[in-house]
Amino acid sequence: MSYRLSTRSRARLQGVHPALVAVVEAAILITPVDFMVTEGLRSPARQAALVRAGASRTLNSRHLTGHAVDVAALVEGRVRWDWPLYGRIAEAFRAAAAARGTPIVWGGDWPTLRDGPHFELDRKAFA
Repeated sequence: MSYRLSTRSRARLQGVHPALVAVVEAAILITPVDFMVTEGLRSPARQAALVRAGASRTLNSRHLTGHAVDVAALVEGRVRWDWPLYGRIAEAFRAAAAARGTPIVWGGDWPTLRDGPHFELDRKAFA
């Protein structure tokens, strides 16, 4: 099944690096699990609020420069946070990124504070 990005997801990609937008747009077409974009570019104030709330641990987020997005899995139109869903979405992101020669990092691969909904452009290739 092929999914499409909603108008709201597309709006949340405003200010995101074009290479990452292309990966998101390709991933939605091949993912086995539908997803929506929950956040892309963030202001420093929003990032600071997330740190204060414990939802982030850094003031140096890739979201601040438009180099990261967060997604939420959708099952039957409802947001789901079940960990296995994000591994399946990550496979689609990896395939889409590889097809475009765009190195990405999945937050689910981090050794600490694993973040399944988070995808970012690799710092080694995108400063």
